[in-house]
Amino acid sequence: MTNDRRIVITGIGLTAPNGNNLPEFRHNLLNGKASIERIETHYMGEVLAGVCHFDPLKYQKKKELRRGTRAGSVAIYCANEALAASGLDLARLDRSRIGVYIGITEHGNVETENEVYTLKQYNYDVKYWSHHHNPRTVANNPAGEVTMNMGITGPHYTLGAACAAGNIGLIQGLQMLLLGEIDLALGGGVSESIHTFGVFASFRNEGALASHADPNRACRPFDRDRNGIVVSEGGCICVLERLSDALKRSATIYGEIVGYAINSDAFDFILPYAPRQAECMRLALKKAGLSASDIDVISSHATGTQQGDLQECQAIREVFNDAPHTHTNNTKSYIGHTMGAAGALELAGNLPSFNDHFVHPTINLDNLDPRCAIPNLVINKPTKVDKVDYIMNNSFGMLGINSVVIVRRYDGH
Repeated sequence: MTNDRRIVITGIGLTAPNGNNLPEFRHNLLNGKASIERIETHYMGEVLAGVCHFDPLKYQKKKELRRGTRAGSVAIYCANEALAASGLDLARLDRSRIGVYIGITEHGNVETENEVYTLKQYNYDVKYWSHHHNPRTVANNPAGEVTMNMGITGPHYTLGAACAAGNIGLIQGLQMLLLGEIDLALGGGVSESIHTFGVFASFRNEGALASHADPNRACRPFDRDRNGIVVSEGGCICVLERLSDALKRSATIYGEIVGYAINSDAFDFILPYAPRQAECMRLALKKAGLSASDIDVISSHATGTQQGDLQECQAIREVFNDAPHTHTNNTKSYIGHTMGAAGALELAGNLPSFNDHFVHPTINLDNLDPRCAIPNLVINKPTKVDKVDYIMNNSFGMLGINSVVIVRRYDGH
């Protein structure tokens, strides 16, 4: 394959509850530092949530923050950080050849819920409804806010793909580069989910909202006593470009995307389905020209729900039954479920493994559910391995959408 058909990651910008850049995020993953808080939300009172603490004024003015959305602000921060990390100078780029592709779980409900809540104090007189409502709630808002902030005139859109969206933002950027539609992609995912009471209420009524006396121990994937999801906000956007272009400017290469797959369960609104998840992993391996034994690290999707964790473990065991050196970990145990950002954010946290050869653990795993037993599941402390050449990133979502991305360590060849 020629270098102009190979797509690499050359910049990463992120904000997570436990870190606002990749070095900080990685440090906290290796050192077992979770960051979950108690917050107040409309109608429900106190809930557990992952909250990001980035500086929104680093790239925006106060007026822009008032007019825009939290998801837009997260996206702007991550996109600017990613471009800075890439070493590219925006002023020297053809901005009509840059595409912005951002995965989201949902968008618009935050603004709508908050407007309705505010309207209540005015006896529901709609003359007090914000005239900013429409541009805040259109689905392309986070990606559109990035283009306005950075003066990008190429294509932009969001990809609504539930909790598989972060991976799918990366996949879309890769595909548009291969089609020749753009020369640079900003791809990934964002979430502002903690700012809507409806997400919390729905998970609680499903019996799937995590609780624990210690917020930092609430998200417990694979644990016998796990009791649900911790809802979090976050974002991660990557700079993607052709390897040929990256080599011309001697760019730092975080990894090369060599395989990916997206499929659908066609099974249930909420419940996951192991056979289709296994199929998605196999499709990604086939596209990459790899066998299961080639994968060094699986970044699991597991959210801490009973059935979700069981189904993914079943799928992993099915595909990786003959892969004795493959290790599996989980990032949500630190930061909760960042929804649309999860795929891209969790992949980013694992990419430094290519260089430091550590696999960060799943934390809060005190009593492994025997039904979730996976060979080489990394538990509570990092594992040092001889090498990491390939990382598989799983990200699955409601309505049965599954996504898998495989990234290869770039070794100069």
